Amino acid sequence: MDTKGAPIFTAMRAKMEWLSERQKLLSENIANADTPGYRARDLKPVDFYKMLKRGSTSEIAMTHPKHLKGAADAQRFKFKPVNVDGNETNPSGNSVSIEEQMVKLGETQMEYETVTGIYRKQMQIMKLALGGRN
Repeated sequence: MDTKGAPIFTAMRAKMEWLSERQKLLSENIANADTPGYRARDLKPVDFYKMLKRGSTSEIAMTHPKHLKGAADAQRFKFKPVNVDGNETNPSGNSVSIEEQMVKLGETQMEYETVTGIYRKQMQIMKLALGGRN
């Protein structure tokens, strides 16, 4: 079942990609907690409600019938890491707070589990609507 055109699935996929990238970045912060001069980073928040409200994103024009539509789709979501301001910096210049990073990791995990649960329910509804079984 192709769900790429449905705005809800596009927004959920983008949210899961954002959460995955955020988890990687937070893990890097924790791994560099003792690195002198390391600045904690996080991903810039994305307004997923606006993405959903906007509907499906613009499609790249295919000028030839043999062009691959999926290739452009895989490159759609790019998230930029930003330095986190407001953290206390220790004498070595490191701004990573392990406690803060662990809280953010927990939040990220809960959000990811929520989105995957919603995704699973949406797929069940689609299958039911098409006459399938759960």
